[in-house]
Amino acid sequence: MNFDDQLQRYFGTPDMDALTPDALAAGIDRMQVDLGLETDQGRRFALWSLLFLLGAAPDIESTFDDPADRDAARDFMDMIDKD
Repeated sequence: MNFDDQLQRYFGTPDMDALTPDALAAGIDRMQVDLGLETDQGRRFALWSLLFLLGAAPDIESTFDDPADRDAARDFMDMIDKD
């Protein structure tokens, strides 16, 4: 999943600065629904990662069944926190 494509799909624009609070909330809701329905491991991780960046990611333990995916999510969180 391309980042700009995700923004366009869920928020209707690749420009996050152009979003209203309502549009942001609606896009996050759609992403959370899709995360719950998605079966592809890579797509799930991409959705979760963007939700994490937006401050709306669900708990790692409840999102990822595979311990390797949980470790990758923790590594992603650590990388983001270093900045």
